[in-house]
Amino acid sequence: MKKLIYSLAALATMSIFGSCDDFLTEEVRGTENLDTYFETADQVEQYVTGCYFQLVKGGGWWQVYNTWLLSDMTTDDMWDGNTTQEDGYLMTTHFYPTGQEQGILQNFWGARYQGISTCNLGIEKVAETTVVEPALRDRYVAEMRFLRAFFYFDLVRNFGGVPMVTDYSTDVTTVSRSTQAECYAWIEEELKAAAAVLPQRSQYSSSDMGRATRGAALGILGKCQLYQAGSNNPEKWAEARATLKTVIDEGQYRLLNNFGDVWSVAYNNSEESLFEAEQMYSDTYAVGGALTVVTGCRNGPGDGWSWGQPSSDLENAFLAMGDTERLKWSIIKTMCSEIAGEDRFDEVVSEANGNACSDGATGDKYKGYMADFDWTQEMFSTCYLIDPAQHKSARIIRKYYLPLEDRPEVYNIDKIPLNHRILRYADVLLMYAEACAETGQDGEAQNALNQVRNRVGLSNVNSTGTNLRDAIRAERRLELCNEQCRLYDLRRWEMSDGKKMMEHVFGPNGSFVLYNTGPDADMYERWNQIESSDKGIRFTAPRDLLYPIPLYEIQHSNGNIVQNPGW
Repeated sequence: MKKLIYSLAALATMSIFGSCDDFLTEEVRGTENLDTYFETADQVEQYVTGCYFQLVKGGGWWQVYNTWLLSDMTTDDMWDGNTTQEDGYLMTTHFYPTGQEQGILQNFWGARYQGISTCNLGIEKVAETTVVEPALRDRYVAEMRFLRAFFYFDLVRNFGGVPMVTDYSTDVTTVSRSTQAECYAWIEEELKAAAAVLPQRSQYSSSDMGRATRGAALGILGKCQLYQAGSNNPEKWAEARATLKTVIDEGQYRLLNNFGDVWSVAYNNSEESLFEAEQMYSDTYAVGGALTVVTGCRNGPGDGWSWGQPSSDLENAFLAMGDTERLKWSIIKTMCSEIAGEDRFDEVVSEANGNACSDGATGDKYKGYMADFDWTQEMFSTCYLIDPAQHKSARIIRKYYLPLEDRPEVYNIDKIPLNHRILRYADVLLMYAEACAETGQDGEAQNALNQVRNRVGLSNVNSTGTNLRDAIRAERRLELCNEQCRLYDLRRWEMSDGKKMMEHVFGPNGSFVLYNTGPDADMYERWNQIESSDKGIRFTAPRDLLYPIPLYEIQHSNGNIVQNPGW
């Protein structure tokens, strides 16, 4: 029954798309019965399209987006942030030993297996169909194999080895966890098979833009190989290097000229993107994005929720690099005198500052801010206020921010037309640079690294060895901040003492903990202690190098699923 519900949910989702000029466009139809499905070419196409809906929207925005946001909160780049409501993230992001009870992780686990089940059924049914011509049939199957592999990758990088369910008829309660190595081996083979069939980006029509491509499959494959590489698995460096070089050499992608365009609505599915979760505006259907609102400023403009706020530690990393270009497109800080790309800044200031201090410029709250932060009357009237009383760091994510000119008529959850970038060419270049540096090809590593740096006006890196490795790591943090990369980098990067970088950042003596609890802590983060500044002090290795398997899954697995160590 559970598998049937999953598949029928997918069939239902493919019927809700209103008119939009991309491959997700479908007429509004009624839901379908599996007994009468896959009988026409139109039905087959609809089903495959519905599988993409499982990326972030299968049962509601919170099932996947919450965990993607959680992953960045569980690093030195981000705070939970919202200090006006009960914190549903805290037990995981602050490393409490009760994380296995985290409902957010349970929702994510279920959503990913829902997507896998949907793809399993589609692969079986579409592979047998005769209602579409063979080449298109094979492409559809390859698309679903790619999506299924990505869903497993998203599980494995968070939980380690998971139960592998690759047949729709399998009773999931009888499946034990495979090892992480076994899962990755299967994912790699699936991605290779998909890459052999999927078209290049340039071979898709504009109406199909957003579907899985050969480049997307190879890019995720390279990331899988890179995530496994290390002192215990050194051959994976060479494998990742070869895979990522193929993506580069095939010439389907390029860096956009301006970093500020990367997360712009106007550049959805740009030449820099290998894979995105498609989002669109509809005044009727929930087919838009959510993170713009979820991470937006609570005092406006718009009804922001302020979950997930950039840390001053991340801001300091930009400043230490002299990287003002990416900083302005990554972080919006309270009392700034402009927001990059916002042409209606005066309107933003008027709404945000009015909402934060509704009793006027002479109100008690404002007087307190003047005393605590040395704000002046002029700053309050000309700068953008992110209310420090409601926001741990008094900063929000610029990448997810939508300028007023780009906001839809109904600005709310599930309405935002900003695609979520899952894999970018800049990530490919930096992964390739890392794999080259680890295999002694410093010149190739420098070239790839410097392409990313030069775009934002930074000078070339000419170092070698450990210094080059560290430069690549620093670049990944700045280029890819808040794009669901940092946690997995911290978990996998080895340090000279044999520990993971995560163990150096967190724990009682971790760099993030010492900074935030020490004399040099940021004034806004030190001032607002509704979210404690000792985040990370409870971190314990190896327990916190993976998320726990959700307790519900353990309890309902008939003893087949064993918990991760330490939980």
